[in-house]
Amino acid sequence: MQRGALLDAARTLLSEGGTEALTFPALAERTGLARSSVYEYFRSRAAVVEELCAVDFPVWAAEVEAAMERVETPEAKIEAYVRQQLALVGDRRHRAVVAISAGELDAGAREKIRAAHGGLIAMIVEALAGLGHEQPRLAAMLLQGIVDAAVRRIELGAAEEPTQITEAAVAMVLGGVKG
Repeated sequence: MQRGALLDAARTLLSEGGTEALTFPALAERTGLARSSVYEYFRSRAAVVEELCAVDFPVWAAEVEAAMERVETPEAKIEAYVRQQLALVGDRRHRAVVAISAGELDAGAREKIRAAHGGLIAMIVEALAGLGHEQPRLAAMLLQGIVDAAVRRIELGAAEEPTQITEAAVAMVLGGVKG
Protein backbone atom coordinates (compact mmCIF):
# COMPACT_ATOMS: atom_id res chain seq x y z
CA MET A 1 0.00 0.00 0.00
CA GLN A 2 2.71 2.52 1.02
CA ARG A 3 4.90 1.49 -1.91
CA GLY A 4 2.04 2.13 -4.33
CA ALA A 5 1.39 5.52 -2.76
CA LEU A 6 5.07 6.40 -3.10
CA LEU A 7 5.08 5.37 -6.76
CA ASP A 8 1.96 7.38 -7.45
CA ALA A 9 3.49 10.41 -5.72
CA ALA A 10 6.65 9.92 -7.79
CA ARG A 11 4.59 9.90 -11.01
CA THR A 12 2.94 13.14 -9.99
CA LEU A 13 6.24 14.78 -9.07
CA LEU A 14 7.84 13.71 -12.35
CA SER A 15 4.83 14.90 -14.30
CA GLU A 16 4.79 18.27 -12.57
CA GLY A 17 8.47 19.06 -12.36
CA GLY A 18 10.65 16.43 -14.03
CA THR A 19 13.45 14.54 -12.34
CA GLU A 20 14.50 17.55 -10.26
CA ALA A 21 11.14 17.44 -8.45
CA LEU A 22 11.56 13.80 -7.47
CA THR A 23 13.18 14.05 -4.05
CA PHE A 24 12.71 12.01 -0.90
CA PRO A 25 11.45 15.03 1.08
CA ALA A 26 8.88 15.69 -1.67
CA LEU A 27 7.84 12.02 -1.70
CA ALA A 28 7.47 12.09 2.08
CA GLU A 29 5.39 15.27 1.94
CA ARG A 30 3.11 13.93 -0.82
CA THR A 31 2.46 10.65 0.99
CA GLY A 32 2.41 11.90 4.58
CA LEU A 33 5.26 9.56 5.47
CA ALA A 34 8.36 10.46 7.39
CA ARG A 35 11.36 10.97 5.15
CA SER A 36 13.11 8.06 6.87
CA SER A 37 10.16 5.85 5.94
CA VAL A 38 10.72 6.57 2.25
CA TYR A 39 14.22 5.11 2.61
CA GLU A 40 12.68 1.89 3.93
CA TYR A 41 11.08 1.37 0.52
CA PHE A 42 13.71 2.82 -1.81
CA ARG A 43 17.45 3.22 -1.36
CA SER A 44 17.76 6.08 -3.87
CA ARG A 45 15.96 8.27 -6.36
CA ALA A 46 17.27 6.00 -9.10
CA ALA A 47 15.61 3.03 -7.37
CA VAL A 48 12.27 4.87 -7.45
CA VAL A 49 12.66 5.61 -11.16
CA GLU A 50 13.76 2.03 -11.86
CA GLU A 51 10.68 0.62 -10.13
CA LEU A 52 8.40 3.07 -11.92
CA CYS A 53 9.78 1.84 -15.20
CA ALA A 54 9.41 -1.80 -14.16
CA VAL A 55 5.76 -1.16 -13.29
CA ASP A 56 4.76 1.39 -15.92
CA PHE A 57 6.71 0.42 -19.03
CA PRO A 58 4.90 -2.91 -19.55
CA VAL A 59 1.52 -1.15 -19.31
CA TRP A 60 2.64 1.51 -21.76
CA ALA A 61 4.06 -1.11 -24.15
CA ALA A 62 0.81 -3.12 -23.94
CA GLU A 63 -1.13 -0.03 -25.02
CA VAL A 64 1.15 0.39 -28.04
CA GLU A 65 0.82 -3.29 -28.88
CA ALA A 66 -2.99 -3.16 -28.55
CA ALA A 67 -3.13 -0.21 -30.94
CA MET A 68 -1.05 -2.17 -33.45
CA GLU A 69 -3.26 -5.26 -33.11
CA ARG A 70 -6.36 -3.27 -34.03
CA VAL A 71 -5.08 -2.71 -37.57
CA GLU A 72 -4.09 -5.11 -40.34
CA THR A 73 -1.48 -3.82 -42.78
CA PRO A 74 2.21 -3.28 -41.99
CA GLU A 75 1.83 0.44 -42.78
CA ALA A 76 -1.15 0.76 -40.46
CA LYS A 77 0.74 -1.07 -37.70
CA ILE A 78 3.69 1.29 -38.07
CA GLU A 79 1.38 4.31 -37.98
CA ALA A 80 -0.38 2.95 -34.87
CA TYR A 81 3.01 2.35 -33.22
CA VAL A 82 4.03 5.96 -33.73
CA ARG A 83 0.67 7.54 -32.95
CA GLN A 84 0.11 5.55 -29.76
CA GLN A 85 3.52 6.37 -28.33
CA LEU A 86 3.03 10.06 -29.04
CA ALA A 87 -0.51 9.97 -27.63
CA LEU A 88 0.92 8.64 -24.37
CA VAL A 89 3.36 11.53 -23.93
CA GLY A 90 1.09 13.37 -21.50
CA ASP A 91 0.39 10.24 -19.45
CA ARG A 92 2.08 10.26 -16.03
CA ARG A 93 3.37 6.73 -16.61
CA HIS A 94 5.09 7.86 -19.76
CA ARG A 95 6.63 10.83 -17.95
CA ALA A 96 8.24 8.42 -15.53
CA VAL A 97 9.74 6.42 -18.37
CA VAL A 98 10.97 9.55 -20.18
CA ALA A 99 12.38 11.04 -16.99
CA ILE A 100 15.09 8.42 -16.78
CA SER A 101 18.55 9.84 -17.07
CA ALA A 102 21.47 7.49 -17.65
CA GLY A 103 23.50 9.52 -15.18
CA GLU A 104 21.04 8.81 -12.37
CA LEU A 105 20.84 5.04 -12.77
CA ASP A 106 23.35 2.34 -12.08
CA ALA A 107 24.48 0.01 -14.86
CA GLY A 108 22.04 -2.74 -13.85
CA ALA A 109 19.07 -0.39 -13.96
CA ARG A 110 20.14 1.04 -17.33
CA GLU A 111 20.40 -2.49 -18.71
CA LYS A 112 16.90 -3.40 -17.53
CA ILE A 113 15.51 -0.29 -19.16
CA ARG A 114 17.41 -0.95 -22.41
CA ALA A 115 15.95 -4.46 -22.46
CA ALA A 116 12.42 -3.11 -21.94
CA HIS A 117 12.96 -0.56 -24.71
CA GLY A 118 14.24 -3.37 -26.93
CA GLY A 119 10.92 -5.13 -26.40
CA LEU A 120 9.11 -2.06 -27.67
CA ILE A 121 11.28 -1.94 -30.77
CA ALA A 122 10.73 -5.66 -31.34
CA MET A 123 7.00 -4.94 -31.78
CA ILE A 124 7.62 -3.08 -35.00
CA VAL A 125 10.25 -5.37 -36.55
CA GLU A 126 7.66 -7.75 -38.00
CA ALA A 127 5.74 -4.93 -39.68
CA LEU A 128 8.98 -3.62 -41.21
CA ALA A 129 9.89 -7.11 -42.38
CA GLY A 130 6.43 -7.29 -43.94
CA LEU A 131 7.34 -4.25 -46.00
CA GLY A 132 10.41 -6.04 -47.29
CA HIS A 133 13.13 -4.31 -45.29
CA GLU A 134 16.39 -6.24 -45.48
CA GLN A 135 17.36 -5.05 -42.00
CA PRO A 136 14.06 -4.63 -40.16
CA ARG A 137 15.67 -4.40 -36.69
CA LEU A 138 17.93 -1.56 -37.80
CA ALA A 139 14.96 0.15 -39.48
CA ALA A 140 12.97 -0.28 -36.24
CA MET A 141 15.69 1.37 -34.17
CA LEU A 142 15.89 4.29 -36.60
CA LEU A 143 12.10 4.58 -36.63
CA GLN A 144 12.13 4.68 -32.83
CA GLY A 145 14.68 7.48 -33.04
CA ILE A 146 12.11 9.58 -34.90
CA VAL A 147 9.51 8.74 -32.26
CA ASP A 148 11.96 9.65 -29.47
CA ALA A 149 12.74 12.98 -31.15
CA ALA A 150 9.02 13.74 -31.47
CA VAL A 151 8.49 12.81 -27.80
CA ARG A 152 11.25 15.20 -26.75
CA ARG A 153 9.76 17.95 -28.92
CA ILE A 154 6.32 17.47 -27.34
CA GLU A 155 7.81 17.24 -23.83
CA LEU A 156 9.68 20.51 -24.32
CA GLY A 157 6.45 22.32 -25.13
CA ALA A 158 7.71 23.22 -28.59
CA ALA A 159 6.14 25.98 -30.67
CA GLU A 160 4.24 23.37 -32.70
CA GLU A 161 1.12 21.75 -31.34
CA PRO A 162 1.51 18.08 -30.32
CA THR A 163 -0.84 17.10 -33.17
CA GLN A 164 1.46 18.84 -35.68
CA ILE A 165 4.47 17.03 -34.27
CA THR A 166 2.60 13.72 -34.40
CA GLU A 167 1.50 14.25 -38.01
CA ALA A 168 5.04 15.22 -39.04
CA ALA A 169 6.51 12.16 -37.31
CA VAL A 170 3.94 9.82 -38.87
CA ALA A 171 4.57 11.30 -42.34
CA MET A 172 8.33 11.05 -41.92
CA VAL A 173 8.18 7.47 -40.65
CA LEU A 174 5.74 6.25 -43.30
CA GLY A 175 7.62 8.05 -46.06
CA GLY A 176 10.86 6.54 -44.84
CA VAL A 177 9.67 2.98 -44.36
CA LYS A 178 8.01 2.90 -47.76
CA GLY A 179 11.24 4.36 -49.19
